[in-house]
Amino acid sequence: MELSSKKKLHALSLAEKIQVLELLDESKMSQSEVARRFQVSQPQISRICKNKEKLLADWCSGRANRERKRKRESKYSGIDEALLCWYHIARAKAWDVTGPMLLHKAKELADIMGQDFAPSIGWLVRWKRRNNVGFGARHALAPPFPGITSQTQPTLSLKDFSPEDVFGCAEVPLLYRAVPGRVGACDQVQVLLCANSRGTEKRRVLVSGLQAAQRCFFGVSTEALPASYHPDVDIPWSEWLAQFDRDMGRQGRQVALLLAARVVEELAGLPGLCHVRLLPLCATGTTPSLPGSVVRAFKAHYRHRLLGKLAAVQSERAGTSLAEAGVGITVLDALHMAAAAWAKVPPQLIVSSFIQEGLASCKAPLSPDKASEMPAVPRGLSYEEFSRFVDLEGDKPVSGVCKGEMGTEDEEGSLEDAFNPLPTKADALRALGTLRRWFECNGTAPELFEKFYACEEEVERLCCL
Repeated sequence: MELSSKKKLHALSLAEKIQVLELLDESKMSQSEVARRFQVSQPQISRICKNKEKLLADWCSGRANRERKRKRESKYSGIDEALLCWYHIARAKAWDVTGPMLLHKAKELADIMGQDFAPSIGWLVRWKRRNNVGFGARHALAPPFPGITSQTQPTLSLKDFSPEDVFGCAEVPLLYRAVPGRVGACDQVQVLLCANSRGTEKRRVLVSGLQAAQRCFFGVSTEALPASYHPDVDIPWSEWLAQFDRDMGRQGRQVALLLAARVVEELAGLPGLCHVRLLPLCATGTTPSLPGSVVRAFKAHYRHRLLGKLAAVQSERAGTSLAEAGVGITVLDALHMAAAAWAKVPPQLIVSSFIQEGLASCKAPLSPDKASEMPAVPRGLSYEEFSRFVDLEGDKPVSGVCKGEMGTEDEEGSLEDAFNPLPTKADALRALGTLRRWFECNGTAPELFEKFYACEEEVERLCCL
């Protein structure tokens, strides 16, 4: 009789454990279902839940190696922490820290603490792994610009940051209400996208580009919107970077932000950042700071959503053309669609794109099916027609002011007169009842009702405030 082989233990990395916690928090999956998805046992998922606070603290510290599957504490924790502190001070002073230097410093610290400790090469390797020192991929970066001295801006590269702490961003021109066959000269806004090289963090979308106050924003609480809006034509880099720096500071992280050399040169006069380091890509290179395939996926999802919205308008108003329906799309509509499109860009696509551009290391082959997730081609368009529609901005249309959305000094009355009264609590509750009734009469899937119930509860909570 042949003995059954012992089941192989499958350990999860810190990044995978965080994904487990997110699945349990954001979905209604049971621990057993999550265990099957990650191919581990249910007790292992249970232990992850019990250690939730510690795992989140390690994740937010920015110092833990997020790819490591087991964390073994050092016998000499005092020396471990003291050496790490000295290492960060040395890096801040742009010292060229070497292995022998670390071994010598560790011995020196042990003597000061009165501990009998002789650091070895093996101990140093484990210390690096524990504290995420020296991990990451190399990439050709531009030298510091003239006027930035090595004392204030030490030369850094991707190897100084973990992959989760390397961010790329792109300023994307977007014809927000163009339709196939019609491009308005005044329909362009700028969208700022930012994500890390692991696809685990996507920053809030920022939309800007029209110089006047938008009527569609009258009475809207901007804090409640899923994306940010700025009325200026140019991206407000100073404000955006300052907010990014504050967010990383609250998480106790030091991160790198990849930018084109031209952009970094323009930002040289901005106030110093404490937690975000700008890494300029070589001015002569063609590598974008956010992979082009990620940007194209965002635009494809946006255009797919836009065509769906216009088709719904056409079905409501018989005889309306796509161009006529597109006139009714506002910047506020575009802001919501941009946020939805960015949320649909899959993390796996971001990971594979960073790897293909040489901005991240590749430890395992990626599934081409996962790496190329794109929306289906809308009805009425061929693949080639939809591709041309996605790449519409390549024509570089002239930007301008859309009179249909702007207020002018010559107009009579105030902005309030141009709109119906703002919706009341009673209007919101009636709208919920109408929407539920419409779902009930049109064979909606049960899963959609679950989302509706969550929306209903939030509306009722706001009505009670």
